[in-house]
Amino acid sequence: MRGRTVAVGPVEVGEGRPVALIAGPCALESEAIALEVAREVASLAERLGVPYIFKSSYLKDNRLSPGSYSGPGLEEGLRILSRVREGVGVPVLSDVHAREEVAPAAAVLDAIQIPAFLCRQTSLLEAAARTGKPINIKKGQFMAPEDMGRVAAKAASLGNDRILLTERGSSFGYHNLVVDLRSIPVMRGFGYPVVFDATHSVQLPGAASGASGGQPEFVPVLARAAVAAGADALFVEVHPDPGAALSDARSMVALADLEEALSLALEIARVVRRAGGPS
Repeated sequence: MRGRTVAVGPVEVGEGRPVALIAGPCALESEAIALEVAREVASLAERLGVPYIFKSSYLKDNRLSPGSYSGPGLEEGLRILSRVREGVGVPVLSDVHAREEVAPAAAVLDAIQIPAFLCRQTSLLEAAARTGKPINIKKGQFMAPEDMGRVAAKAASLGNDRILLTERGSSFGYHNLVVDLRSIPVMRGFGYPVVFDATHSVQLPGAASGASGGQPEFVPVLARAAVAAGADALFVEVHPDPGAALSDARSMVALADLEEALSLALEIARVVRRAGGPS
């Protein structure tokens, strides 16, 4: 099936377009950090010729431990995201967790994300679809890529086919994820652009004494493999100082290392497209 493009603000993701970058801190920590990351990544993306969408979560609602940081919450988080959108001039993406969040989130966000653990929640998908906004649906760690066609159909049945599907690794026993790159062409076969989440794919869920561990050294390797397999966008969580980050500290990429982590993957994507591969 020939793929489509999905416009997220001014950024077009999909068939015939350059690989896009979705990046930002895992969770919003402060307006200052959000603006710093957005400005730095926007500058890098312009230099590399990459369309850029800022992502950060106003709420991390699937924390393992009761004391884990969960974000600034809906109201303050959307205020910060609005500042990023207006101040840096980039489209913004964040995830919703309940139907009640969808309407206020849609008033600010350029695209709505459905978290992996909630990708089968019909009422949440339908509420997001009714906004008419683009929807990024993350494939659950427990889901086969073939089943994501049915998930996407829930949104499309309400007349919203502005859908992105995201691969983020699959559970492999306890405290581990693996990436089956076959999932990228499988999900592209539904006609929707596919995003590869390079940082959540290197998580070691629950492996760090009540928090998630990670192997960020494998982010560049998996990003290169994903674009070779046809991914339309790369999703990379970044932070000025990952060790001090309040969420996903062990799997995020340092802001200063982002260019090195991405540059070869972007060149591979260009070669694949010039050779007539996935585009």
